[in-house]
Parts: sequence; structure tokens; C-alpha cells
Amino acid sequence: MKSRTKVVVIGGGIAGCSTLYHLTQEGWSDVVLVERNELTSGTTWHSAAQVTNFGMNQTMVGLKTHSINLYKQLAENPEYPINYHHADGGIRLANTEEQMQGYRHFASMARGMDVHLEVIDAEECARRHPLISTDNMIGGLWDPLDGDIDPAQLCQALAYHARKAGAEVYRNTPVTALTQHKDDTWTVHTEHGDIDCDIVVNACGYRVNEVGAMMGVHHPVASMEHQYFLTEDIPGIIDAGHRMPLIRCPISDYYSRQEKNGLLIGFYEQDCKTWGMDGIDPNFVNALCPDDLERVMDVLEGAFERMPALRETGIRSIVNGPITYTIDGAPLIGPIPGKRNAFCAIGLRAGLGEGGGHGWLLAQQIVHGEACYDTWCIDPRRFTGHTNVELTALKAIEDYQNEFRFHFPHEHRPAGRPAKTTPLTPVLAAEGAEFTVVNGWERMDYIKPAPDFHPSLTFNFDEAFGIVAEDVKNVQENVGLCEVNGFNRFEITGDGRHSFLDRMFCGAVTKRDGRVGLGYLLNRHGMVKGEATIANLPASDRGAARVWYGSAAASEYHDMDWLQQHVRADEDVQIRSLTNEQTILVLAGPKARDVLSACSRGDWSKEAFPWLSVRECFIGFSPATVLGVSFSGELAYEIHVPNASLYAAYLALRQAGEAHGMKLFGARAVESMRMEKGFLHWKADILTEFDPFETSLDRFVKMDKGDFIGREALQKRQAQGPSKKLVTLKVDATHAPAQGGASLMQGSKVVGTVTSGDWGHRVGLNLAYAFVDPELADEGTTMQLDMYGGMVEAEVIAPSPYDPGYGLMRS
Repeated sequence: MKSRTKVVVIGGGIAGCSTLYHLTQEGWSDVVLVERNELTSGTTWHSAAQVTNFGMNQTMVGLKTHSINLYKQLAENPEYPINYHHADGGIRLANTEEQMQGYRHFASMARGMDVHLEVIDAEECARRHPLISTDNMIGGLWDPLDGDIDPAQLCQALAYHARKAGAEVYRNTPVTALTQHKDDTWTVHTEHGDIDCDIVVNACGYRVNEVGAMMGVHHPVASMEHQYFLTEDIPGIIDAGHRMPLIRCPISDYYSRQEKNGLLIGFYEQDCKTWGMDGIDPNFVNALCPDDLERVMDVLEGAFERMPALRETGIRSIVNGPITYTIDGAPLIGPIPGKRNAFCAIGLRAGLGEGGGHGWLLAQQIVHGEACYDTWCIDPRRFTGHTNVELTALKAIEDYQNEFRFHFPHEHRPAGRPAKTTPLTPVLAAEGAEFTVVNGWERMDYIKPAPDFHPSLTFNFDEAFGIVAEDVKNVQENVGLCEVNGFNRFEITGDGRHSFLDRMFCGAVTKRDGRVGLGYLLNRHGMVKGEATIANLPASDRGAARVWYGSAAASEYHDMDWLQQHVRADEDVQIRSLTNEQTILVLAGPKARDVLSACSRGDWSKEAFPWLSVRECFIGFSPATVLGVSFSGELAYEIHVPNASLYAAYLALRQAGEAHGMKLFGARAVESMRMEKGFLHWKADILTEFDPFETSLDRFVKMDKGDFIGREALQKRQAQGPSKKLVTLKVDATHAPAQGGASLMQGSKVVGTVTSGDWGHRVGLNLAYAFVDPELADEGTTMQLDMYGGMVEAEVIAPSPYDPGYGLMRS
């Protein structure tokens, strides 16, 4: 066994084998995989192994397409062929128009990845799958490339080709401990000796947290028992003359695929069961849980109704084994939060179908620092400190129970809530607030008109449309108050803070005390990594001179890792998170200054406190830090208050606002207003797939400022010209917004992809942002938006259609 290697991958299931294989494909041959038993002896061996193109976003579609292409290539390799039923086809059923509308959106989104899904009616579903009944069904989504694969053969093939490229695989080699050294390298201790390495990858399936504990981390992954059975031969399959398509049924919570001349039927029962919560027997290897068909009888009845032939068919065998889930059902593929040179590929609910893509994107991150797609939707750092075992289990149960039911816009399911709150959460709830969730935080969406107000789950504009319009109108004409909790906030101190930040940002970074600036961080490929507000606070009785770094609520772990990785050993720079200690109250509207002046001493005039200023003060008697910035496009202030004083500050502002028509507004109004102003959302519009020039952030780039991260790569990209360009669109529709991922067309050609969409209530326009082909980025250019299967016109307009001169914010 090697004593030194570049990467050690721990775990010999699909995640580990795929990662090892793809590391060799990226050019790293000095890599090792260690497995405690035999390859595929965890969850992989009993996987139903379905391979589909369907995904909830373009990154997921892309990694699944890679899996399909890879598996086909492996299956056809004469050196080591494997059994892969490629392109049997598959149908996701639906019994509501809302589900069908969702399928039409996902088909539009997939089209942008050159994946062609088809929305079909109930009769066509039955024609393609003659065993199903059309009762209580109106149609489905057809994936022509759906299929299934032999899991053990697949992993053995990946290991075989990795070995051919120079990798090594050590079976029956349990890891006993992990040690990280001062230079951030690792020693992997095993029962057969130690291996020193630069990088460790946790790909340990349901034993993920056993290895996580060796690193001192906990991963939000829980296991669920999952049952399927294999039937005896079915005459209808024998007589069909072709393989049966796969079925995934959200109506009855089951799936099926052909297995020999019978079916494999799997169940997602409501009376589901977690597994391994209190530890896992070390001898649980190539093992299953006890059969428990009683638990799935309700689902089985639904399967009988959908497939009447099952009533006359015997059961050949039953499988009940653990599968892993994360809090949102998507896997964790990427850097482990708070650790250096440590990565993971875990929580693979659909590991076999997606595993080829998981390993592909992870290997790119390890070797190149970034993948070809923006991987935030699978990034381990998208969850933060609230993700304990109990919360993870609750969300895993909920996700299991809704396996084939996608999330609608503005749908927030109830399990695990409320995970993060502030002192104002119950106060706002008493006011009638409806809450959305941002990184676990309960954030007010709007005030409900009645306790029993529940908008429809739809891709159209819902019943809250008029409420949001009134909220926006009041902000525009009077003044509104909004709580923005969970906003990421780091305090950066030390004599080197300004030079450090200057190196991190691609534009000019303000260094003047009392001033605020906005900037963008790039990765070493010149792509946009992050967005942050910088506020310079002079020394006071609250602390030494310091910088506040503020960014999106979801970016807490992501940004801390990125900043800390780039602090040089000889720099006097310290970074401390204040994210969970303070909350923002946003005061916005033309009367905002009047309200602030009424509850806080000092001169708040435009001359004394102009736009982009920062000041420490008191709101009533609550200590606060006020920034003169706006995300709404109106005169606005961000009031940062310690949570201990938050309620008192809120009361002071509410009292001061009574004379000025102040009302509460929420996240839905903010979204509408930021669209009108051309303000972008991190990880919706700001992606690592595009550089700042492509993202229309030219004014925030200063190429002659000296060195900054990504500068050299950005120079090369600038010389090549943009591959896409972010534009603002006016959409010719009043019934629904454009959804992120929807395709823009000219004729039969996809020419762009929507990133965000919403109604602009102040300008009366249906707005969208999209990345389009550069030659289509000029104002006045028109294209067609594939909106839920129908084509509507979309026209490029000037950015910031509301107050394009930014006069209101500066007033």
C-alpha cells in the first residue's frame, strides 16, 4: 500500500468510484481509493439504479446527462462492458394542471442543456406504457433517455479504468482516524497502515458521519429505509415486444422499471422510517433491513390501481435497505465547510443515476478549483450551523414522503421549521406574517390579509400579487420597514485589512472611514465568485477601526472559507463572523429620513449622511449601525442591530413611523423592487459560469488597479470576448413570471437562459434577467421565451427601468 499520494478517496460506492475515475480523467493519476469492505458493499449494491435526465435545475440536468453519456460509453467498451438499459424511456405522471405546468417549465429548462423532454397526455402515457391505467391522470413528462444500470458492474468498471490510468484501490481497508497537519495535508490512518496525502474525499455513503467525526465535522445527512420488490414474470411485458418505460408516480408515491420479464416496484410510503440515527453496526455490510411490507400497503394499493396487472402477479423478492438524504434532497458535492483540502460526495439520494456527474464535477473542483457548471445547488456549504441530526432527519422524512413532488415557487414545506428566528419572528407572526425561508432563517414574505389566506401552489402569479403591489406602492410613496435576518456579516480587523480586501476584489475598494462600497470577488479563472458590501467603521467605544463585509445570507460558510483561504501568513488580518449576532431592519421610502430622524439623535440630512455612508448610533436606546444603501431603489437605510436590542429598535421605528404612513413589507416586495433596479441575486444571476463583463458588471472592474485574484485570467477572457451577456428583458405576459432556467429561443435555436423573473409593480412590466448570446444583447432585440410550453415575446430593454439615474437612492 502506498504511504504517500495526492488524493485519498474514502468509500467504494458509486460516489467514491466515480470521483476516483474522474480524477484520473482530469490528469491526476497519483490517487487512491480505500474501502472498508468490498466495492459497492454499502447502499450502492442494492440500488434500484435508475438513470434519468430529469433535474430541478440546469446543473442537475447537466450532471445527469454526463452520467448517461459516460454510462453508455462504458457499456459499449469491449474491454469491460457493463449492463446498461439505455433509453428505455420514462414517464413522470401527473393528475393536476399545476403539475403539468411544472413539467412544461422543466422541459423548457432542460432544452437549454440540449436535453429534450416531452410533455404528453394521459392517453399517450398509456400508449407508451401499456400496463398503466389512465384513471386520475391527465398526463406526464417523457424522458426518452431514461433507463437503468447494473450498479456493481458500473462501479467495477469505473475502478477498472481508474486503475488503468494509474489509480490504486485498496479493499478491506477500514479508515481508523484522520489527522490534518499544519500545512493542511492529511494522514489517513487505516488498519493496514498510514497514507499521507494532500487531499481527502469523504464518499462514505451512510457511514458519512463516522468519517466526518474523524475530521471534527458533522454532515447534514440522514438515512431512510427504502423498500422495493421484484415481481414474477408479467405476461403483458413478455407480449409487449419492447422494454417497458420507467414510471415515477407522485399520485401514488411509487416507481417501477422492468427487471427481466417482471417489474421492480419501489415505494415512498408516508409511514416512513429513518435508519442508523443512533449509530450503525460495524458488521452491517452487504446487508439489508428486515422486510416490512405492512408499512407500504397504502402505497401498494395505489400501485395496484395504476397497474392492475400487479394484482395478478407474485412477488419474487423484497429489498429493504438504507438510502441517504440531505436537508433539501440534493447531494453534498464539494468542499467541506471550515476545512482545507477536504471534500465530500455524500447524501446521494439518487446516487447511481447521478453518480457519474457527481464525480465529474467534484474532480473538476479538486483539480481546477471550480467546475464547468456553477455547483451551488450541490455545495456542502449551502447549509450552515442549524443543520443538526434531528433537523436533518425531519427534512429527510419530508423529502422522502414527497419524492416525486417537485417544489413550486414560494412553496416552503413545514418540517424543521422554524430553525432560525430572531426576537421579531413571533412579533411579525402576530402581525399576520407569512414567512419564507433563507438558509434556515424565517424571513417575512408579506402580511396575510386573513389567517386562513393560503395562496395556490402555481407557477403563475398567485393570490399574493395584489398584496405585494400595495407593499411596493407604500414604499414608493411613504415608507416601509422590513426585517432582513441572516444577512452574512463579517468583521475584518488588523492593519492589513484594506490591502487584503483590495486583493480580493476586482474593483476599487473604498478605504475611507464612514464610507460604504459594493464589489465583486473573482475566482482564479476570472469568474464571479461573490458579491459583498464593504463598510469602513472608524474606531469607537464599540471597537477598533474595522471593516464590515456583508453578503447574501446563504453565503456565510462559502465566503468565510474563501476569505480565510486567502489571508497570507504575514498579513495582520482577522476575520470574525457577526452573522448570528445582529439583524438588519431596512427602512425604505421617501419618508425614511424623517422616520430615522424621529428616533435617532444626530443629523441625518443628505449633506451630513449622504448615500453610501455608515454611522454608529442609537435607535431609541438600542445601539445600531446604519448604512445608507438601498436594494429597493428608494431612499433607504440598513439598520444593523444586535439581536438583544432588536425588539426595542423595532418598537422605536414603528412608533416614529406612525406619523409617516409606515407599513411592514417583506421579501416578495424586495424581489419585485430589486428586479426594477437591475440589482442581482447571488447564485441566481451571479454565477461562477460567467465573468463580470458577461454579467454586465463592467463598472465594478478596475483592471489597472494592480493585482487581484483572477486578474490574469480575466484579461485573457476580456480579449476573447463574452460567451454570453446578462440582459434585462420585458416579457409579453401578464399571467406568470419567467422562471429561472427557462429557455429563450429564436426559431428552433436556444439563445439564452432566464436567471430571475418577477413583476415590476412600479414600472408595470413583467421583468426577467437572462444570459443571452452576445449578438442579441442590444436594446430592442426580441426573442421568444419558452414559458411553460408556450412562446411569448421577450424584448431586451435598458437595465434599471425604475429611476435609471439612481436619483431616488441619493435623495
